Amino acid sequence: MPLFTEIFLIALITGSLLQYWLLQRHLNHVAVHRDRVPEEFAERITLSGHHKAADYTRAKGSVARFEILSSALLLLLWTLGGGLDLVNGYWLSWQIDPIFTGVLLIFSVFFISSLLDLPFSLWRTFRIEANYGFNRTTLRQYIKDRLLGAMLSVLLGAPLTWVVLWLMQYTGQTWWLAAWLVWMAFTLLLTWAYPRVIAPLFNRFTPLQDGETRERILNLLQRCGFTSNGIFVMDGSRRSSHGNAYFTGFGNNKRVVFFDTLLESLSDDEMEAVLAHELGHFRLRHIYKQLILNAVLSLGGLALLGWLSRQSWFYQDLGVSEPSNALALILFILVMPVFTLFFAPFASYLSRHHEFEADAYAVTQTGGRDLINALVKLYRENANTLTPDPLYSMFHDSHPPALARIAHINQLIRE
Repeated sequence: MPLFTEIFLIALITGSLLQYWLLQRHLNHVAVHRDRVPEEFAERITLSGHHKAADYTRAKGSVARFEILSSALLLLLWTLGGGLDLVNGYWLSWQIDPIFTGVLLIFSVFFISSLLDLPFSLWRTFRIEANYGFNRTTLRQYIKDRLLGAMLSVLLGAPLTWVVLWLMQYTGQTWWLAAWLVWMAFTLLLTWAYPRVIAPLFNRFTPLQDGETRERILNLLQRCGFTSNGIFVMDGSRRSSHGNAYFTGFGNNKRVVFFDTLLESLSDDEMEAVLAHELGHFRLRHIYKQLILNAVLSLGGLALLGWLSRQSWFYQDLGVSEPSNALALILFILVMPVFTLFFAPFASYLSRHHEFEADAYAVTQTGGRDLINALVKLYRENANTLTPDPLYSMFHDSHPPALARIAHINQLIRE
């Protein structure tokens, strides 16, 4: 067996077993703590609410088990199973422009993969989310969202893919540097345009009505030095009863957005505290730090792809008989997650660190009690488990566990 084939299989099997083991640890941990609300939440969350969160977590985990196995199997079918060779051979038989052939190959793989993922998505939405009272999406709305998402992927992704393949073919061995510049320009443009152009295609955004809530938010924005082109309410209740708040965009195109479900559940003090947390990410430059980190990682990734695309073993050892730029790109996209999985704790740690910092900023602006009250309501109403397995959380959670987060805020209050 070729060396890289062995490395790939070892990484895939090890990663899949690790994911499955971590998930099982998590589900067992939640089950063990199902019948006792943590002391810190005992006065705010009922035992029945704690049961619901545990059962909801375990229901999602039961689907995740199959997804781990199916994603590993699908990757094997695409690579060593000859799936990429089969699809590539079909498009080559058309004898059309090589770059356009490459675009068709890449989008065919993504399209087939999304179709195979469809049963999991439907089960999560119309079985699990519905059973626990969260889903408000109709089948018609679901289909509309999927079709609109696919259309946007083609309209935005196809030109970008064509440009990258053109650079790979015509700009020499340093094509990856030009591709990185194109990718960064595309990322920044998309981040800037998302609030005005893309998000309104899926949801309705209405300006927050004048009143005490709006006045308090405007005062908070002024204290934090945050300028935006509007405060909006999003009709998240069309699809789910889950609540959230965020700000999006950058430059002169930033927006503050509240889910309508959040407005229904939080008081003005709690709303202000949640927004102060989100503004903490802005004031502490977490968004820009993340953009810089992503820029560095994408540059390194494209440089690696530039080298791998010239190695015959990269194709042959992964089940591809005829090398091409498009096959190098799609192989890299499919295979890299197998290896980057082992670095997930580092990414999760950085994200959780930013969340702690944003909480600290919110405490300085609004006081910690209101933030705690808001978080407890969000944990309760979104049925977030209060007792995740620590090791599973280290790999998967971008936010600190509930107990650690509340303890951190209480410590800030005491200080």
